[in-house]
Amino acid sequence: MKARVPQSKSPQNLQQIAKQAQKLQEKMSELNQELDEKEYTATAGGDAVKATVLGKMEVKSIDIKPEVVDPEDVEMLSDLVMAAVNEALRAAAKDKEEQMESLSGGLNMPGLF
Repeated sequence: MKARVPQSKSPQNLQQIAKQAQKLQEKMSELNQELDEKEYTATAGGDAVKATVLGKMEVKSIDIKPEVVDPEDVEMLSDLVMAAVNEALRAAAKDKEEQMESLSGGLNMPGLF
């Protein structure tokens, strides 16, 4: 009597997994492009300084209220600018991480994003 060897469906399963991974990678690429163009704004010093950055971690604009420009205290103005820019960058990074995580279902997939 001959034993029957079950036919493996692995090649089909691998193809399905590869297609799903490709679709996920395409969605992540689209989301990444969308997030790169998204704007994030933060303020410092009671809205004395406002910084706007893009999701691709570039500063788009910095607005400074004239009343905070004191030639005798340039260091304070520098600190306010730095605080506003850093907060806007943190918001951009956090949003990008959360959006990617929600799309990938929390999977850690190096190289995809």
